[in-house]
Amino acid sequence: MFFIYGVEDTNFDPGYEPDWAVISTVKRDRVREHPPVKETSQWSFSLPLSELYSLRRSRFSLGRNFLVFTSRGGHPLPPLHFHRGGTRELLRALQHYIILAPSPVDGRLFLAYPHDSGALSQSFDELHLFDDGSSDLVSRFIQDPYATTFGGFSKVTNFFRGALRPPDSPFHSRGPQDHHGPPSADDEPGFELITCGVELGPKPDVTRGQPLDKWEEFLDPEGRVKDPQQIKELVFRGGITPSLRKDVWKFLLGFYPWNSTVKEREDILRMKTDEYFRMKVQWKSVSEEQEMRNSLLRGYRSLIERDVSRTDRHNTFFSGNDNPGLALLNDVLMTYCMFNFDLGYVQGMSDLLAPLLFVTQNEVESFWCLTGFMEMVHQNFEESQEAMKQQLLQLSLLMKALDPELLDYLDSQDSGSLCFCFRWLLIWFKREFSFEDILSLWEVLWTRLPCENFHLLMAASILESQRGEFIGSDHDFNTILKHINELTMKLDLQTVLRGAEANYLQLACCKELPVKVQEVIGLYVPPSPDDETSPESESHEMQ
Repeated sequence: MFFIYGVEDTNFDPGYEPDWAVISTVKRDRVREHPPVKETSQWSFSLPLSELYSLRRSRFSLGRNFLVFTSRGGHPLPPLHFHRGGTRELLRALQHYIILAPSPVDGRLFLAYPHDSGALSQSFDELHLFDDGSSDLVSRFIQDPYATTFGGFSKVTNFFRGALRPPDSPFHSRGPQDHHGPPSADDEPGFELITCGVELGPKPDVTRGQPLDKWEEFLDPEGRVKDPQQIKELVFRGGITPSLRKDVWKFLLGFYPWNSTVKEREDILRMKTDEYFRMKVQWKSVSEEQEMRNSLLRGYRSLIERDVSRTDRHNTFFSGNDNPGLALLNDVLMTYCMFNFDLGYVQGMSDLLAPLLFVTQNEVESFWCLTGFMEMVHQNFEESQEAMKQQLLQLSLLMKALDPELLDYLDSQDSGSLCFCFRWLLIWFKREFSFEDILSLWEVLWTRLPCENFHLLMAASILESQRGEFIGSDHDFNTILKHINELTMKLDLQTVLRGAEANYLQLACCKELPVKVQEVIGLYVPPSPDDETSPESESHEMQ
């Protein structure tokens, strides 16, 4: 049980009794150091609303919600876990007594202000952020904090960055002397506001092209690819004819350099074949007795055997028992563990290898194509999962630009920052499309056109295609997750690709596109040092 009390606390009955359990992660002697926070028993505490600085809504990966309150002394209170819902009801109850203003850069953080806005007005007056009077400003700020706040001068950004941290935090403010210093490593990645007058134009119509069906005519007499960029553009536009995939994939995945001659490719193949079998011998020569003392290798072998046994068994190349295709999958993945000791094997990598092995039908070539593929996605499999978190944040940013209403709806259902898209991004939609469609999709993504994050634009395209299913419905998080999972094998690849390219063109045509969005789709060009200090750049920044 916990108590948060104000002047009228005893007179308000919200009409519900949610199950609020307190999990204490704060030492009791630390709580007693701050008089406003009163610990009334082992599992309860009380806090005057006048001492509430902020609250943050968070959630575990399994979907359970919890709130973290921070007092004006800058100290977080024990997190409140909501096992059976009730976070929104509690927020509505609190709003009877205080103003909870959403943070402009973090949708799950709310800053607490008293209904008496005098203190807030004084804060704006002292900062001289706006030209007009602050009495009307405060009312506009409460009604529309985004547009009002970011309508001021550029230093308002630093004001809110400080406001998001407790007053005693070492990162609360940055003095003028270190204004140009590097940002703290502890800073959370945020979003640039994109709802202040930025309007996207209409979504353009996009048509797909024909697959690349000729190869020899793009080679010079010695076998070099004359125009690699033209090849990539043709592949992006229409894919590759199945009979040419084995040749073209090896260029897209870095097995052969684009400027290599036929003779050089023969030498490369010979060298890579020798290197592959040297690595394969390393794990093949480990005896059972040695492996008993090598838990890492033993763990990799067990995980690979388990994954190989269920990878693409519907495909004739991997179907049936004692299939040689399964043995090749196993051997290539074990050899990759010798190639990349740091990463080793992570569940899901067999899904990446299977199409490569199916197309090349060659152990050595599929291995080196896998290494090229992993160069693009290896960060997805790192233990920290920081790259996956960043991609989900970037997807949220794209959705905020493309369809803010849909993103707001998904966020209101506690979707967990689009975490239901995790599998899409992890293995590049491998389980969302048919095996043949995946071959066509991946060769498009390997071109890295029109940007390296085109797979995020694809994810946004899929979400937009389900807009009618979500908007206006009463789906909760579990229902949304179930619906997303049921899209498997029901999506039309060409429709999704057209939608993704249309998304890119729509964003690229926006002249006022926020820098954060430009960075995601590869359009941001950082200014040179000379540009940053020029009077013209300073004038542009003020505007």
